[in-house]
Amino acid sequence: MELITDPADERIADYRALTDLELRTRWEPPNGLFIAEGELVLRRALAAGYRPRSVLVEAKRAGQLADLAQGGLGEAAVYGADAALLQQITGFHVHRGVLASFHRKPLPSVAEVLAQARRVVVLEDINNHTNIGAIFRGVAALGMDAVLLSPTCADPLYRRSVRVSMGEVFAIPYATLDPWPQGLDVLRTAGFTVLAMTPAADAVSLHELTADQRRRPALLLGAEGPGLTAEALKASDARVVIPMHRGVDSLNVAAATAVACWELTRP
Repeated sequence: MELITDPADERIADYRALTDLELRTRWEPPNGLFIAEGELVLRRALAAGYRPRSVLVEAKRAGQLADLAQGGLGEAAVYGADAALLQQITGFHVHRGVLASFHRKPLPSVAEVLAQARRVVVLEDINNHTNIGAIFRGVAALGMDAVLLSPTCADPLYRRSVRVSMGEVFAIPYATLDPWPQGLDVLRTAGFTVLAMTPAADAVSLHELTADQRRRPALLLGAEGPGLTAEALKASDARVVIPMHRGVDSLNVAAATAVACWELTRP
């Protein structure tokens, strides 16, 4: 471990101002990087084959990564700093004490993702990173196979998304569906039924879907508030809804995704 004493040290530039979304958006994707927060997430990124660039750890916690020093981190440098300096560098209290900078992998094509999938989730305009992370965790836990994103969705590899997903963004194949929503035709060509989640009056309850509609579902969800655009709804094969009670018209999009995934994957 190399000890860091200066927050301006260029060796740890990857970790500077992690709470500044605009800065991180300009820095991480163009440089092919993402930040993993916490030991569990770091280990899941390694297990998924992502190549580490460096690790920044609270110095007193360095022993947690001792088993990785025998080659698990490859040539990645390990930097240590005290808690106060970590906060000065990153802009927040790193309560998990471990951060790592990883190289991104090239995203697969939509065709490659669909070739290995039987049930997919499709997201339109989901630009909240917490929701993206929670959706990926639910998709992984409940047996869906892949996620497709409209071009306006948030980055699944942004630090908050990765953390909320508990690293499950590494386990679920995903790709960007472009052009949007015309690209939804690719799903139909591949044999999927596009099911648009909406509280519209003409939507069918999820549990009333036919066996054919459930065979290869592509569950389509929009952002909280506006929901799916009219164009996306028009491009779907069926409108579906989770039955609600007590006047509630909808759930948080991550919760709705989890409920719908459970319904579509149960025997």
